Amino acid sequence: MQALTTSDREAGLGGLALAHLPYPHAAENDVVVRVHAAGFTRGELDWPATWSDRAGRDRTPTVPGHEVSGVVAALGYGTTGVTVGQRVFGLTDWARDGSLAEYVAVEARNLAALPADVDHTVAAALPISGLTAWQGLFDHARLTTGQTVLIHGAAGAVGSVAVQLAHEAGARVIGTGRAADRDTALALGAHVFLDLDAGELADAGEVDVVFDVIGGDVLARSTALVRVGGTVVTIAEPPTVRPEDGRALFFVVEPDRARLADLAQRVLDGRLSVRVGAVRPLAEAAAAFAPDRSVQGRTIIRVAED
Repeated sequence: MQALTTSDREAGLGGLALAHLPYPHAAENDVVVRVHAAGFTRGELDWPATWSDRAGRDRTPTVPGHEVSGVVAALGYGTTGVTVGQRVFGLTDWARDGSLAEYVAVEARNLAALPADVDHTVAAALPISGLTAWQGLFDHARLTTGQTVLIHGAAGAVGSVAVQLAHEAGARVIGTGRAADRDTALALGAHVFLDLDAGELADAGEVDVVFDVIGGDVLARSTALVRVGGTVVTIAEPPTVRPEDGRALFFVVEPDRARLADLAQRVLDGRLSVRVGAVRPLAEAAAAFAPDRSVQGRTIIRVAED
């Protein structure tokens, strides 16, 4: 099968290239998915799990990409809950070959059924962004109706989903970003938008929850805005300070089949939109890793057609 691979950690993006790899092995409780569309995170070449397995052993050449949408091609021993030919989407394992390939082996529990009316390119943009937004807001920050939440990167992959979910939950949503993001964030459901480059963060006032995707000085200054007993959640870095009598949490997204199904239903119902900015073929996957500010939304790799 054809896949995007890299064997040289020091080469960065220059080490990415298409290669032919063996068809993946379906271990116990695994599913082999014929990939129709795949999502990736540009920073994943810096993740330790990209280069070694859970035992710390080198696993190069490695295949990046950890969001997948496709059709079940084969089942491993003991696999239940899915069937061959079923449309599915979800997260691949961090420490195994990823989704930028024609086929990928995934734990069945990390996949959810994909409704027929949700396109694979949309589904491939949903797992990390959708689960991160939900887990940050509700599982970790415990956001409730009537609270005020400050969401950084409100027009970005995670932030745009978080804005929509928080708005639907009845929270007052303050979004941040660059000036060019203002109209997008407000259209998604933010009640207020603050331009970080213009120094508007201090205008947020007191908030109950901060959802951070930036880290550094922005995270530190945001923590000072949280009311007594409030919560900061971040996916950028472990926080060094916390709100008075409150909580400050760093987390990494976890697979959740039931929540994936819920998010897909929200997309189907029109209650949630995912920002797909560009769709490129597998042959252009290496080039797609390079940042491109002309693309407004996620870049998704289309591997196969329906």
